[in-house]
Amino acid sequence: MQMGIMAEQAGTGRTILVVEDEAIVAMLVEDILLTLGHGVAGPASTLAEARALVADGNTLDAALLDMNVAGESIFPFARELRGLGVPLIFASGYGQSGAPEEFRDCVIVQKPFTDTDIENALNRIFPAAES
Repeated sequence: MQMGIMAEQAGTGRTILVVEDEAIVAMLVEDILLTLGHGVAGPASTLAEARALVADGNTLDAALLDMNVAGESIFPFARELRGLGVPLIFASGYGQSGAPEEFRDCVIVQKPFTDTDIENALNRIFPAAES
């Protein structure tokens, strides 16, 4: 899968980092975000790819992260993003119980999810007043 930045100017112009190791799910998330008018950083299918996107100086307005990426926990990387002030959305088949206590305040989207679930998650981290 090609990694990079894709932007649609129809919406808010926010760039969302997508980290997801399942290609079909990554393409679905990318399609949903583009349809909602957001730009996409990635999708990254490994933590190394995700870190490279951050190291390249990409401006990230939020990140949508699978909790387990290619057998690695996303949480060390999530700590790095949180340290940079990037709002986090997690995607997991385990729901809220899959997140460590320090991330229970983050938005968690239960897999399998719909486009409405992603839109609602984004609305939670970007209240209408900010749009």
